[in-house]
Amino acid sequence: MLRLLHLLLLLLLLLLLLPPPGTPEPPGLAALSPGAHPQTPDLLYADGLRAYAAGAWASAVALLREALRSQSELGRVRRDCGARCTAEPGAAFPAAPLDDPGPDSGPRLASGAWERLLLRAALRRAECLSHCAARRLGPGGAARLRVGKALRDAFRRREPYNYLQRAYYQLKKLDLAAAAAHTFFVANPKHLQMREDMAKYRRMSGIRPQSFRDLETPPHWAAYDCGLELLGRQEAGLALPRLEEALQESLAQIESCRAGCEGPEEQQREEEEGEGTGNQGGLYEAIAGHWIRVLQCRQRCVGDTATRPGRSFPVPDFLPSQLRRLHEAHAQVGNLSQAIENVLSVLLFYPEEEAAKEALNQYQAQLGEPRPGLGPREDIRQYVLRSLGEKKQLYYAMEHLGTSFKDPDPWTPAAFIPETLREKLREDQEQQPWDHEPPQPKPLTDWKDVLLLEGVTLTQDARQLNGSERAVLDGLLTPAECGVLLQLAKDAAEAGARSGYRGRRSPHTPHERFDGLTVLKAAQLAQAGAVGIQGAKLLLEVSERVRTLTQAYFSPERPLHLSFTHLVCRSAIEGEQEQRMDLSHPVHADNCILDPDTGECWREPPAYTYRDYSGLLYLNDDFQGGDLFFTEPNALTVRAQIRPRCGRLVAFSSGGENPHGVWAVTRGRRCALALWHTWAPEHKEQEWTEAKELLQEPEEKEDEEEEKEMPRRDSSPEPPSHRLQQIQDKSGKLPRVREEL
Repeated sequence: MLRLLHLLLLLLLLLLLLPPPGTPEPPGLAALSPGAHPQTPDLLYADGLRAYAAGAWASAVALLREALRSQSELGRVRRDCGARCTAEPGAAFPAAPLDDPGPDSGPRLASGAWERLLLRAALRRAECLSHCAARRLGPGGAARLRVGKALRDAFRRREPYNYLQRAYYQLKKLDLAAAAAHTFFVANPKHLQMREDMAKYRRMSGIRPQSFRDLETPPHWAAYDCGLELLGRQEAGLALPRLEEALQESLAQIESCRAGCEGPEEQQREEEEGEGTGNQGGLYEAIAGHWIRVLQCRQRCVGDTATRPGRSFPVPDFLPSQLRRLHEAHAQVGNLSQAIENVLSVLLFYPEEEAAKEALNQYQAQLGEPRPGLGPREDIRQYVLRSLGEKKQLYYAMEHLGTSFKDPDPWTPAAFIPETLREKLREDQEQQPWDHEPPQPKPLTDWKDVLLLEGVTLTQDARQLNGSERAVLDGLLTPAECGVLLQLAKDAAEAGARSGYRGRRSPHTPHERFDGLTVLKAAQLAQAGAVGIQGAKLLLEVSERVRTLTQAYFSPERPLHLSFTHLVCRSAIEGEQEQRMDLSHPVHADNCILDPDTGECWREPPAYTYRDYSGLLYLNDDFQGGDLFFTEPNALTVRAQIRPRCGRLVAFSSGGENPHGVWAVTRGRRCALALWHTWAPEHKEQEWTEAKELLQEPEEKEDEEEEKEMPRRDSSPEPPSHRLQQIQDKSGKLPRVREEL
């Protein structure tokens, strides 16, 4: 009975939320029920997910959009009510300096008078906020719409839009699906599934380009980017209105963020994360703890405003940098008074900045006689004064109450920081990633810095190969090692092993025969006596050698794993090569489906999407044709061509930036070891481990067990090639011609 009642109530809510039949779908976050008080966001979101799971797409859209509207309205009400109640008569807090007033500081309030004034103002403001929220949000006000941390994180990640785009797609509303997908993708640029969905939407002919818009982008970013674009085109006059709009919207966004710092969710978040002073017992300790958390949150707002959706770090010096562009643009169009106002505002942040001082002197000289009343912008002056006042309180709490505070601003005057804290804060700020994105892998200026094998040389880099993330390295194999692996491939083929391919003919051309051998099949054949164990072991060792070098060259700060290793020989079929027009292997990319018509590469099945880097290690050159080549994304324009030879490795990233193919092998037999590497440990080649275990001799296993029991003096892993050297020395078989560095 209760369940039936719940379903009836849910149905009634849906009827209220859904627009009347024939009503066009409102764009963005337009209210579904104008004039109605917002509903609880977490309940709306939960019901929306239930409707989505049940395939009730229209209901899911209505509920998810109302959840977004409700969450947005809650923030708007807090901002508006906060501004209104701050200006309410009798709600202003009495000023009380933190430092001990001296004898010349003027009359002091009688004992207890300041506390009474403070509490009376707090009570009046609380009353005003409560009435304002109830009037805008309905009975219960903001407390009724309080949401938990999980939902706040979901909205911050824009997860509702992920569900919305799929629901819109099912409803055949493709423009809205594309907008929702784009909105989610902007904040989650590394989301692979959404990347694939976006690519599909762009291929659909019925979707207009303007549909790919961000429904959640704050106004200040749109104006900011437009202003920068116009400045880049030397159109200062057109850029000025957009730059001014960007600054005003940035300040408004900061105010909106600050209003949210006084909400119950912020208090809950701080308590969950253990920030601030915590509850230390008494009334004043509790008040101080809550107030410090509010101030910490407010100081973070400038960083939040300066952080683009989907990015981890803010644009450095966001407000001062906007003011610099404004004064330069005003000067270019001859608005010298406005140029002076903005450069004086820069000097509020950085009083000793030489460039700002020089610009000010230049503008004043051009303006001629001094203009009375010409000073910095009032909005910026108020912002700086308020921010410095909050910083002063936070540093006081840091020094005397032991709280924490990470100052987000590089312009804070040193005088505001207590001397006892300056050295520690200087060290902490040097470690803060404010000015830069996370460190990127540094380009290798000298291949010898990471060279692990003697005799290996970098023959061609990406620049010489007319591309990106591709390289040719020579000397990975000696002629003797190439001979051993060629014999292994021949013996395996004669034994009838063609692992990796279903038939004798190539899967890519009827004019060649393919023989493929995996590491596990090689180990099994070696155990059966069909191939030499020396060749099977060398196949394992060489594949690890290639992985080590590929990681050292392309990914030194992130480990690569072998995902598949394949020894492949392509043999030209006699009598079928005349007037041949096809390729040995058509142009393709290794982790995405190449679309030559559009130049796009779709990272989706059946492509091996987990592959990150590829390698081809050649064993011979006594054949005709068979060169590897790289093309443009159109699969037609050849950018580079590489001739195979013994010990030559061609390594490259596996994505659409490296489309490649193989020219037809018209005579002879071309053999190479193909290897694919991945960053994902879950896609590590399990057959490689099985093959290694099969090929281990009994004494080797005993040695390994002893090594596991005995602690090693050096915890760094032993080079795989060094381990193979020991094995070969023990067995009396082929020794390494080259020593390891």
